[in-house]
Amino acid sequence: MPGPLNGRTALITGATGGLGSAIARRLAADGATVALAHFSDDQAATQLATHITDSGGTAISLAADLRDTEAVQTLCHQAGDALGPIDILVSNAGAYPRRPWPETTPAHWNEALATNLTSHYLLAHELTPAMTAAGWGRIITIGSVLATAGRHDLSGYISAKAGLEGLTRALARELGPAGITANCVAPGSIRVPAEDTVVDDPEAMTVRQIARQCVQRRGRPNDVAAAVAFLTTDDAGFITGQTLRVDGGWILA
Repeated sequence: MPGPLNGRTALITGATGGLGSAIARRLAADGATVALAHFSDDQAATQLATHITDSGGTAISLAADLRDTEAVQTLCHQAGDALGPIDILVSNAGAYPRRPWPETTPAHWNEALATNLTSHYLLAHELTPAMTAAGWGRIITIGSVLATAGRHDLSGYISAKAGLEGLTRALARELGPAGITANCVAPGSIRVPAEDTVVDDPEAMTVRQIARQCVQRRGRPNDVAAAVAFLTTDDAGFITGQTLRVDGGWILA
């Protein structure tokens, strides 16, 4: 049966991570042709593209440093040349640099903003002219509930994610008349393999996290992918400039 995204082409950044790969699989299952952008994980990107094509979809993988303007331009041109105009941008790539505030140098600060905010600007700025010409587009940025909640040792990351929500609202205003919507999906505590490398005791952290939430389980990548998938469809065409928290009710205000 036709999917809701048949005929659409999506560029998904950070596509080899826990969230990005779930989003890519979901959009492909819904009928979108997908370009999988990653930084340096060629093997994982190739495996994901193969999984999607073996499941009946269409996918390519492309590597790029999204902090670099020319690299972003090349990425977008390569995706467009291979698949056609990009209708959907899922701007997911980012990094989670933990550093105590007294140790946060200007270089650390600038790197956090380049990775978690400026890269999103570069992608949107490169792709929206074609969306404007087509009169249709979807921009989904992936933020974080920490932009609201705050947390120790993440000043650069949290500031960038708060800025990303502002950028998304600005894009909604700028691009709405052209038929383009822009929304931010802000995950809460989502269980992904990378968690094991940044948390000393994942099991204890899980107990603490569930106690903060209304829904008494950990979030899953597919929870985020479902929210992104909805916002890319025509059914969400009257929703723009919003931040949708996928957090099990952690942040209610």
